[in-house]
Amino acid sequence: MCYVIEQARLAAMSTVTPPRSSLTAPSPTLRRPALDWRVRFAVLSLVWGFSFLLIKVGTDGYAPFQVTFGRLFFGTAVLAVAMAVKRERLPRGGRTWLHLSVAALLLNALPFSLFAYSELTIPSTLAGICNATSPLWGMALSLVALSEDRPTRRRVAGLGLGFLGVLTVLGAWQGFDGLDPKGTAMALLASLCYPVGWIYVRRNLAGSGHSNLSLIGSQLGVATLQLALVTPLFAGFPTAFHPLPLLAVAALGALGTGFAVLVQYGLVNEVGPTTAQMVTYFIPVIATAAGVLLLGESLSWNTPVGAAIVLAGAALTQGRTPKKAL
Repeated sequence: MCYVIEQARLAAMSTVTPPRSSLTAPSPTLRRPALDWRVRFAVLSLVWGFSFLLIKVGTDGYAPFQVTFGRLFFGTAVLAVAMAVKRERLPRGGRTWLHLSVAALLLNALPFSLFAYSELTIPSTLAGICNATSPLWGMALSLVALSEDRPTRRRVAGLGLGFLGVLTVLGAWQGFDGLDPKGTAMALLASLCYPVGWIYVRRNLAGSGHSNLSLIGSQLGVATLQLALVTPLFAGFPTAFHPLPLLAVAALGALGTGFAVLVQYGLVNEVGPTTAQMVTYFIPVIATAAGVLLLGESLSWNTPVGAAIVLAGAALTQGRTPKKAL
């Protein structure tokens, strides 16, 4: 879910540098946020951590594709309002929209659907922990796909430690007993989609000149259209409207997707992507607590221990690569 941080970083790279005079002159319209960034950070952690519980509740009444479509629909609606308020324009150019369509598939439509399908057979706690493997996948892929990302001992150690944590969560020494392999594989594949999509965006949309809000709002809109085409073919239309699952889907979209994106961009702009990215390490903790306390999901010792190892490995992979001396 924290792919938003990388997109914000790319959007910042794509903006045009203002004249020197505008850099030195204070802006009279710059206002300090009403809430301290730490409060917004905590809110974002809770919203994203509870998203896996909301997915589980949503799939109790609706098919996974229907849950994903509702999530994207409500999330897009929130960003559409934000774009209208800020008078943001949609991106221009057929090539940009083609790249946005691929990004929408890799970063929204596909992983959201995979997580929804995975939670039909695995607990929300495990789905939340699988989501935390995204930085590990990203590290492994960047070493192959991005020539500027050089391996370091710290990063390689983090990668190995992280996947050791995954094996601990899954209970590899027990032969993965008690886990649904299909659902677990879909959750891990969903987490893999995020770094694949990020690499694609980095290669094809960096330097586009469009604002981050315009890009992500358009991307979510395209993903909604993709699900609007797929959902009737594979899931049909809901035969009944269940209040609690519907409320969960609406909250998942409006809060966990739309509102969370706006909060995340605000954090990135205020405290930088490195600090904002720390939210990744709180998501599985909150997802696990919510699943155990509110859904009554079971929790064995290897789940929190493995999750801690995964997060430690992910933290190591995020270490900065030393710059060469000039």
